[in-house]
Amino acid sequence: MPDASPSIPPPAPDRGSALVGQVETAIEDAAAFIERGTHAFAYTNLALFAAGFATFSLLYCVQPLLPVFSHDFAVSAATSSLALSLTTGLLAVAMLVAGGFSETWGRKPLMIASLVASGALTVLAAVVPSWQALLVSRALMGISLSGLPAVAMAYVSEEMHPKSVGLAMGLYIGGSGLGGMSGRLITGVLTDAFGWRMAIGTIGVLGLVSAAICWFSLPASRHFNRRPLALASLLSGFRIHLRDAALPWLFLEGFIVMGGFVTLYNYIGYRLLAPPFSLSQTAVGFIFTVYLVGIFSSAWMGALASKVGRRRMLWVPFVIMLVGTALTRADTLVPIVAGLALVTFGFFGGHSIASSWIGLRARQAKAQASSLYLFCYYLGSSVVGSLGGLVWSRYGWSGVTLLTGALLLAGVLVAVRLFHVPPLPAEQPRAKERP
Repeated sequence: MPDASPSIPPPAPDRGSALVGQVETAIEDAAAFIERGTHAFAYTNLALFAAGFATFSLLYCVQPLLPVFSHDFAVSAATSSLALSLTTGLLAVAMLVAGGFSETWGRKPLMIASLVASGALTVLAAVVPSWQALLVSRALMGISLSGLPAVAMAYVSEEMHPKSVGLAMGLYIGGSGLGGMSGRLITGVLTDAFGWRMAIGTIGVLGLVSAAICWFSLPASRHFNRRPLALASLLSGFRIHLRDAALPWLFLEGFIVMGGFVTLYNYIGYRLLAPPFSLSQTAVGFIFTVYLVGIFSSAWMGALASKVGRRRMLWVPFVIMLVGTALTRADTLVPIVAGLALVTFGFFGGHSIASSWIGLRARQAKAQASSLYLFCYYLGSSVVGSLGGLVWSRYGWSGVTLLTGALLLAGVLVAVRLFHVPPLPAEQPRAKERP
C-alpha cells in the first residue's frame, strides 16, 4: 500500500548562511592578488602603462631639445644638459623620501598627485621667460615626479600575483618606452612647426590626461599596510636593503644601465643635426621611434626572465647594448639607427629584469627598496649624462661611445657577480618564484 503520508518539503534555504557565504567570497576576492587574464589585470596595466608613459614623456621631452636650448639660450652642451640632468638628479634624491611617504599616504594617492603636479609644472616650463626659470621649473618637476616611479614598482610587487609580476612590470616599463618615444617625437615635430614652447606645453597636457586615466583605472591597494612615517624606520629599511647580498649590486646595475642609455641619447642629437648628416629636428624625432622595440623588449624579456630566472638573463641586455653602442660609431645613418635600436632593446629589457627582481628580493619596506634602485637609476642619468657632455665637447662621439662602452662592460661584470649570489630560500611570502 502506497505511503499516504504527505511529502515533507525540502528545508528552505538558510538566507543567513547564504549571505555569510557571499560575504566570505567577497572577502576572498578582495584578498586575491591580481592575475593575468582578469579584468582587474587589464585595468591595472592600463593605468600603469599610462603612468609609465607620463613618467618618461614628461622627464625626457627636453632631451631632443638640448641643441635648441644651446642655440636659443647661448649655453654649452654640458650646460644645456642640465635641463635633464638637474631633473633626474633631484628626482633620484627625492625618491629616497617619496617611498617612505607612500607607506603613510598610500600608493595610489601619491601616484596621482605626482602626475598632476608634474604635468602642471611641465606646462609652466613652456611659458617661463629665462633659462634660469626653465631650470627651476624642471628641478621642481623632478621633485614632484618622484612620487610615481618607486611607488609604482612597490604597487606591482604588492598587488600582482607572483606569476604576473614580470609581465606587469614589463608593461609598465613598456609604457615608459612609448612615453619616451612619444615625448621625443612630439617635441621634435612640434618644435619644427610651432617652436619648443608649444612642444613642451603639449607634453604637459598629455601628462595631465595620463593622471586622469590612472585615477579612474588603477584599483585601490588591497595588500598595502599603512604605517606611520618615522625617520628611524626609514633608515632601518635602507640598512636592511644595503646589507642584502644582491640588492646593492642590482642598485648599481640601475646606475649603469640608465647612465649608458641616457648618455647616448643626450648627444646623438648633436651629432645628427651637424654635418655630414644635417638632419632636421623632425627627422631626429622620428629616429626615436626605435623606442618601439623597447615596448616589446620590456614585456618579452620580463616574462622570459620570470620563466628561466633573472640571474640567468641579466647579463644579456648589457651585451646587446654594447653591440648597439659599437654600431653607433659608424659614419652612415642606417647602422647608427640600428645601433640605437639595439641599445634601446637592451636597456628596456635590462631595466625590466632588474626592477622586477628588486620587488621579489626585498622582503619588507618594498617601496624603500624600489626607491634605492631608482635613486641609483636616475643618479646614473644625471651624473653620467652630464659627464657625457664634457666628453662630447672634448672628444666627440668617439669619446661618448667609449665612456658608454666601459660603463656597460662593468654592467656585464656585475651581472656575472649577481649570478653567483645565493638565491633566497624557497619559502616565499606568497608563492615560489625564481629570484
